[in-house]
Amino acid sequence: MTYINTNRNNWNQRTKIHFRSKFYDVEGFLNGASSLNNIELSELGNVKDKTLLHLQCHFGLDTLSWAREGAIVTGVDFSDEAIRKAHYLKTETRLDARFLCADIYDYGREIHSKFDIVFTSYGAICWLPDLQEWANIIADCLETNGTFYMVEFHPFNDLFAGYSYFGKTEPDFEEDGTYTENSENFKSSIYTWPHSLSDVITSLINAGIEIRQFNEFPYSPYNCFDQMEEKEPGKFYLKHNNQDLPLLFSIKGTKSHNRTRAGI
Repeated sequence: MTYINTNRNNWNQRTKIHFRSKFYDVEGFLNGASSLNNIELSELGNVKDKTLLHLQCHFGLDTLSWAREGAIVTGVDFSDEAIRKAHYLKTETRLDARFLCADIYDYGREIHSKFDIVFTSYGAICWLPDLQEWANIIADCLETNGTFYMVEFHPFNDLFAGYSYFGKTEPDFEEDGTYTENSENFKSSIYTWPHSLSDVITSLINAGIEIRQFNEFPYSPYNCFDQMEEKEPGKFYLKHNNQDLPLLFSIKGTKSHNRTRAGI
């Protein structure tokens, strides 16, 4: 598919930039720091000795940070450059982890393992054209009573950036940069898709994920949008008409005992 090849090329280029950035702070991670934020740490809770699948894991900082929390981790990403970097970090930190290079739809068609937890976060789902199939894959990867957890940028903010709030079949195609501080001269072609909150929640429900928790947040842990204000340490806000915009949402759910795979 054209969009996969184009986006993979984009993320291969981004990975080289991100790996050198202060934003990702690879040096700090190698010295023992965690890349995880208080939101996901507190909401997902204890992961010790649980199997955890991280979808769209980039070069594995969060995956390996969950390993430091005691999880038995697997990371999947379609960027071969990112997976190479993830294997490097795994070797350097001597953390136990498995990394696979695959588009998640391809991975979903060849699932051989079940996990206690499926995790995804921050800027992942906009790269996916089919949320129902994404949700089906999540359910297929979970053990019965297993936990799905996601924390993601709120689609409401995309509306203010000039994108559609509601889902579309056709992607947005553009030449875009990336969000790290060292990417001033970088531009590359990308395809992305908008997904409303109702799209996300309904796809999960249709796949047999029982929603246990849904939260929205007026801040981001990342200073990644224009005109953000750090009101508290590590909490960046945006205002519209002097009101805080919703910048993140999180969902925690459990796989039902019985489910019928939702149609695509």
